[in-house]
Formats: sequence, C-alpha cells, structure tokens
Amino acid sequence: MLVREGLKECKRLNHSIIIVIGHPNYYPRFGFKPASLFGITPPFEVPNEAFLIIELKPGALKGVSGRVELPSVFNDA
Repeated sequence: MLVREGLKECKRLNHSIIIVIGHPNYYPRFGFKPASLFGITPPFEVPNEAFLIIELKPGALKGVSGRVELPSVFNDA
C-alpha cells in the first residue's frame, strides 16, 4: 500500500520517472523494470537487477540514457 501511495503522490507532483534500488522480486509488481533496459546506469556499484526504474508518464524515458548523478549531499554521508 505504501508503494502504491508513493507512486500516486509522485504522479500528483508531476514527476516523470522514479528510480529505486530495491528487491528485484518485489518492485516489478508495481511496474518497475531494470534501468539498464533503458541505458541508465547507477552512480555506484549495485546489482543490475536491483537498480530499477518506472515511467510515470508514457514515453518519459524515450531518448534518455546515461549515468544517474546524486546531489552532493549524498557524498557527505
């Protein structure tokens, strides 16, 4: 229920995509797919099957590829 509400809120906030690092047997039930299928790579080493993405707007990933960059605040942890 929490994931469904989170997806709904992200859509309400007009986000286009969501990327998660999560269990590969859990998140696909909500529509998440390996980000590598779209040519998107993580900013650090993570198993391919655990780096997942979902389009909240159809076509949002068309022509998108590359390495995800995190805000610098994550580098300070």
